[in-house]
Amino acid sequence: MVGYTGSKDDYLKRLRRIEGQVRGIQRMVEEDTYCIDVLTQVSAVTKALQTVSLGLLEDHVGHCVVDAARESDEAANAKVREASDAIARLVRS
Repeated sequence: MVGYTGSKDDYLKRLRRIEGQVRGIQRMVEEDTYCIDVLTQVSAVTKALQTVSLGLLEDHVGHCVVDAARESDEAANAKVREASDAIARLVRS
């Protein structure tokens, strides 16, 4: 079982909303909408994706890392490293 199982429906709902926002941005570009208005929408989508990412990360730490810590120090260290690498990728993006 993955850490986000309990929130899966919420994540799917958010991702569908984000998908709709991205389609809206496509339409804006097709319709030659003012640049700043398009950028405002891109910013909103970026923020929404960051919110999903942080939620998934929190679920990972709260479930996967905690379960690994109960298993062994080695397993815990591996999951913490995995989470740290994910955080680094998010910060760079």
